[in-house]
Amino acid sequence: MSSITQGSYPPVLQDAERERLVQVVKDWTVAHGLTVRPPPAIAGNDAEGILATSAPVTLFPSPFPKSCFEEAKAIQTTYNDLYALISQDEEFLTEMVKEVAGGDEFIANLWNVHLRVKKEGYVQNLALGLFRSDYMVHQDESSLQIKQVEFNTIASSFGGLSTQTSLLHKHLAQHEYPLLSFSAFAMNLDLPSNDSAAGLAAGLRAAFDAYGPSTLGHPTCVLFLTQSGERNVFDQRHLEYALSSSGSVPVFRLPFSEILTHTTIAPTAQRQLLYTLPSNPSLVFEVAVVYLRAGYGPGDYPTQQAWEARYQIERSNAVCCPTVLTQLAGMKKVQQVLATPEESNTNSVPSALAKFMSPTSEKTQRLLKTFTNIYPLDTSPSGLHARALATSPTGCQKYVMKPQREGGGNNFYRSAIPEQLKTIPEEHWNSFILMEIIEPPALANSILRNGAVEQGGVICELGVYGTCLWDQSSGEVKFNEEAGYLLRTKGDKSEEGGVAAGYGCMDSVALV
Repeated sequence: MSSITQGSYPPVLQDAERERLVQVVKDWTVAHGLTVRPPPAIAGNDAEGILATSAPVTLFPSPFPKSCFEEAKAIQTTYNDLYALISQDEEFLTEMVKEVAGGDEFIANLWNVHLRVKKEGYVQNLALGLFRSDYMVHQDESSLQIKQVEFNTIASSFGGLSTQTSLLHKHLAQHEYPLLSFSAFAMNLDLPSNDSAAGLAAGLRAAFDAYGPSTLGHPTCVLFLTQSGERNVFDQRHLEYALSSSGSVPVFRLPFSEILTHTTIAPTAQRQLLYTLPSNPSLVFEVAVVYLRAGYGPGDYPTQQAWEARYQIERSNAVCCPTVLTQLAGMKKVQQVLATPEESNTNSVPSALAKFMSPTSEKTQRLLKTFTNIYPLDTSPSGLHARALATSPTGCQKYVMKPQREGGGNNFYRSAIPEQLKTIPEEHWNSFILMEIIEPPALANSILRNGAVEQGGVICELGVYGTCLWDQSSGEVKFNEEAGYLLRTKGDKSEEGGVAAGYGCMDSVALV
């Protein structure tokens, strides 16, 4: 992909060089909060929660084509606009939910939350999206182009740690790589800046400012809803600190399981969300913005009380990030229909995409180039074709089957697809989509994970963050920005890439 990948990249390290570099990375990551809580197997009896460990990270930035990187960043605001429009189109989302809800109780329950609030009437028209569009570089003969893996509309993580990872690799390039016996490559590294933490915090700040002062006389705040026992707490803290440093914005963390314990709805027509500080119950804040870093999967809703908690948040006057409709806009089914052309004209702009964007616009054409082949698993002609591929021992080898889920560990790859379908009633197959696997160029790197170095072939996935604040009623977009990037890297034998799920690691780009 350029001179940086010609010869030996990353450089072959002598034992003493590797030992020094690993120690520097360990110390720098802990000193700068590029950390996670250790897994239970390592934490042992850390009942006080005082332990932290370096997040899995590459020892070197990974080469990434500059043209692909710049294109991914350039089209993010277009993707922001698109998903804001989708979130406003209840009729479209109704059809999407109908397609999958029969075999997906979680999606059905989310939709029911929306219907309950709709029946009594929404009181807050503003909606906030902290999005992330994930890509891989697809190598087709001699050309390289980005292809979208998925679009995340809830709990788009690692914006905090990504900024720190970029700073780590810049530190190493300036102070450590020149000390290696093979140091010439360090002079050629093009390491772009990455302000993802500040960019995401700016989106939260825009929503906080748009909410305005309390009419009840309470101080206003931003509320982070988190999972109990969250290991990725420091990533979230970086966003919190960036937001707090932007001005006087009180930020609080609340486990999703404790929503009903510490929040109430004011007995007013506006239904303000009130948060009572557990450490000092005499302090009551009006919640301007609710930022969900939980609530994206069935595991966060073990009881009906959890669904009542989500209902309480949704029906309140707080600006939700995301609303239920925005969360549902991130379904894989939506991604599939946006990318699948009509049966009668496979060269046409998909009608679902044309519903929201002009088919002839340059922006639409640029988005189309990022789509890969995605099929439904329903009984339409495309769906029947996909079913034949998915159930074929040979045909399935180029595909991944995805449910309507966020987070790592939910997908089925290649030969696992036919076996998984055998366990699912056929009438529920349409709850899944079938996506062609993206074929990235070969790369190598070294990953530091739990103190040990893993070396070998790697696959990189680029995520570009976007922030968007809009009015669900009028459609007015009040804030729309690209907000930095994330690079996740995994061993080339691993199918999944989630860092928090234990599959991938943090990385940054070296443009080539």
